[in-house]
Amino acid sequence: MIKETTEPANGAPRPLLKVRNLKTHFPIVKGFLKRVVGHVKAVDGVSFDIHDGECLGLVGESGSGKTTVGRTILRAINPTAGNVEFRVDDGYVDVAKVEAEKLKDLRRRMQMIFQDPYSSLNPRMSVMDLIGEPLLAHGMRSRRERETRVRELLVQVGLKPQHLNRYPHAFSGGQRQRIGIARALALNPRLIVADEAVSALDVSVQAQVLNLLQDLQKQFGLTYLFIAHDLSVVRHICDRVAVMYLGRIVELAEVDRLFDSPKHPYTEALLSSIPVPDPKNKSQRKLLSGETADPSNPPPGCSFHPRCPYAEKKCRTEEPVLREVEPGHFVSCHLSEQLSLEGMRR
Repeated sequence: MIKETTEPANGAPRPLLKVRNLKTHFPIVKGFLKRVVGHVKAVDGVSFDIHDGECLGLVGESGSGKTTVGRTILRAINPTAGNVEFRVDDGYVDVAKVEAEKLKDLRRRMQMIFQDPYSSLNPRMSVMDLIGEPLLAHGMRSRRERETRVRELLVQVGLKPQHLNRYPHAFSGGQRQRIGIARALALNPRLIVADEAVSALDVSVQAQVLNLLQDLQKQFGLTYLFIAHDLSVVRHICDRVAVMYLGRIVELAEVDRLFDSPKHPYTEALLSSIPVPDPKNKSQRKLLSGETADPSNPPPGCSFHPRCPYAEKKCRTEEPVLREVEPGHFVSCHLSEQLSLEGMRR
């Protein structure tokens, strides 16, 4: 366990989760001898904090490394390097380095809601067994106690206690996701990683599940890492947003500040893709040229420079660092002070 004996210098509360220089690289093997010829740098030096009761959004296009960050934080994937420090009592535990026998107890405090409500539920298990399995794994041997707890959870997520003995095929997609949420809540966690939790649902159901997540956050004091690609959803539910590109965070700020005043060209392009429900508002889409670089062979300098319309010579040779350009607003761009980018106005 990593102990901290002092509070932050500015008097702010200590974060619940501290991620520092997190890297997750996957080896590329070839040939009969399975030689390692390179690495896919899915996550390549990510750092951020999450505070108690906060919802931090993690956005970016497909392949940017969002899901890998979430799974690495929970140690579903072992990190290549870096620290994932989770606050426990008066100190921190480094999830990336904790021994296997202690990891089970730590996972009571961190749970995940998966993207697909169909494949994430075992079709051969009843609702009672699906939600009660983590309770059994963590020592609740009495079936009667488990059943009482499962009934409580079903009511909390908007389902009926009599659904206890049904199987996943009897439920709609939204109901299945509620079962997944109930399973994540079973052990009273403090942090929940929601990996595209509403992207597989109908639009009408998405709003219901989002409202449920917000209600549960207020009721139980939950902290969310909300991974998504739908920026309208992110603006609705998140307090701060981190934008990822090619395994790195390129911008991080409070949600309204990021949407109204982006400082990175990639964020500008993402925000311009949000559809505006007004036929009179003809917003200009910021189209990017080229394709996302290969994460096994990222370009030198700024990884975004091959697609950036503002790139200069410095961008092609020097890698930018994530720095604070305004209070609470972090950007990884050499030109952030020079550019005047337009956000999506409310």
